Amino acid sequence: MSVVQKAWSSDRRLTAISRASVSVPARQAMIDKQVVAGCTVLDYGCGRGGDVRALQQLNVQTVGWDPFYQPCTTLESADVVLLTYVLNVIEDPHERRKALKEAWDLTGKVLVASARLTWEKSKVRGEAFGDGLLTSRHTFQHLYATGELRSYVEAVTGVRTVSAAPGIVYAFKDETERLRFLAQRIIPDTEWLASGDTTSAIAAVVDHAERRGRLPRMEEVPQPVAELLGHLRPNEVRRLVRDSADHVKMQESSKRTTLNTLLFLGVELFNGRSPFSSLPLSIQFDVRAFFASYKEACQRSDRLLLKLRDDGYIRGAMNASAVGKMTPSALYVHRRALDRMPTVLRLYEHCASIAAGRPQAWTLAKLRHQGRAVSWLDYPDFDSDPHPRILTSYQVELKTLETSHTSYADSKNRPLLHRKHEFLSRDDPDADRYRRLTAAEVRAGLYEHPHLIGTEGGWEAELIRCGRALRGHRLVRRPAD
Repeated sequence: MSVVQKAWSSDRRLTAISRASVSVPARQAMIDKQVVAGCTVLDYGCGRGGDVRALQQLNVQTVGWDPFYQPCTTLESADVVLLTYVLNVIEDPHERRKALKEAWDLTGKVLVASARLTWEKSKVRGEAFGDGLLTSRHTFQHLYATGELRSYVEAVTGVRTVSAAPGIVYAFKDETERLRFLAQRIIPDTEWLASGDTTSAIAAVVDHAERRGRLPRMEEVPQPVAELLGHLRPNEVRRLVRDSADHVKMQESSKRTTLNTLLFLGVELFNGRSPFSSLPLSIQFDVRAFFASYKEACQRSDRLLLKLRDDGYIRGAMNASAVGKMTPSALYVHRRALDRMPTVLRLYEHCASIAAGRPQAWTLAKLRHQGRAVSWLDYPDFDSDPHPRILTSYQVELKTLETSHTSYADSKNRPLLHRKHEFLSRDDPDADRYRRLTAAEVRAGLYEHPHLIGTEGGWEAELIRCGRALRGHRLVRRPAD
């Protein structure tokens, strides 16, 4: 064994960083409601323990184990196991696989595995060694492609995984939990109204029915509501709901739920379809309410997936979309309007997100119709800046699952947006304000040379040429020098 390899067994600790806040993977698990109050968490390879302390402060029962910093912790199974940036620092492929397998064996519900990605190569200086890089600090880094990380975790755990975000993969012990997570992403759970008596309990059932498009089954009704209605026969409850519900709302919601169910089944097939009994109960009830059979629902969903391969159909769907800005190569849609796209386009974006993970911060989704690729673009100041500058772009090619990431943080002349209202739905609360600004800019002649205004420098030059300046979302005359 070389001197360098001997040093790694102790110098691997140098990759552990001090955290002032919860790590990106742990934060994503909290956003996705995988880490919640009442669950137990094991941070396997916790380093200096930043996540352990942060989660404990949030009243999450968390322990950490690390071969250098916390070797005395007794390893016991936990609901959630965090394997945070561990796989990328282990130079021995056999030890790397063993670490993943041990973390998986300790997992009760979900393993959250994360690793650094290939787009970070410019930040890692070192010489090629094995399947990674040996850095000047005698540490090792194996940078993963997004698809590689997902495939590796699947190969070791033997289960289908979901990419929660770039470089973050969830592996669920129970297939029903994986499906519940997919359903939660596509069809958010309908929150029930608070109830204190029989009247308010019936109102809660009516509200749920109007939003789902069907009467809820007793298995879906929260226990407090069910207890308040316990003295009524099921037929009486159904009659009261039918008499009280807005039938127009019910019809609109039934169409929406039908399409959402097809979307869920399409995304599920993209990752491997499961038996009907494995589906979340709410999805099972939707299938029974709106389709002749599970087989028929799957067949319709399969036809929808096939449409993704049809360039003409995709372009037609983009042209017909009630939301988004169409360009010669792609459709751009704000995240607030994403659910307003045609179902086939929602399926397009969801398949990309399940394969490669949406980044935590993004503003616009860009769906290419020339080829199949989705980009998530981050404009942090979209709401406050009349012409927001791009910060990052993350793209996945659906045919190859190759990903790329671009940061504009150090750019001196960043691309910026115009006509912000075009990315939103017409009824968005801010759309009219953005539309008025665009109209004022058109009248002032600022869009006469569109090839010049796409970057900060070109836009500023056109503002000067036209004698205009911006005060928030108002266009004003530029003061004379």
